[in-house]
Amino acid sequence: MSTLDTLVDILTRDYCVAREQIMPEATLETLRLDSLSVLELMFKIEDRYKVKITDDTPTDLLTVGDVVRYIDSLLARHPAMRDLNSLEASTDT
Repeated sequence: MSTLDTLVDILTRDYCVAREQIMPEATLETLRLDSLSVLELMFKIEDRYKVKITDDTPTDLLTVGDVVRYIDSLLARHPAMRDLNSLEASTDT
């Protein structure tokens, strides 16, 4: 499961965003995610990917694609987490 797929699942399940609205170029504002929602999303990302966001939540996350790139950058710093999450995703199906 790709990072985008996982993010789409989180946004549809926890934020009631219609799946067809979630595209990489969709803005978080258009999806009705305010700054508090983005902060909550960061906690969900930490839980899902078993990573710790040690820096302040980035303020330059404007689109779904920005969030995907941010998650991928976190996972690049923790390659074992990416492998673990890939394994979990393959056993979920």
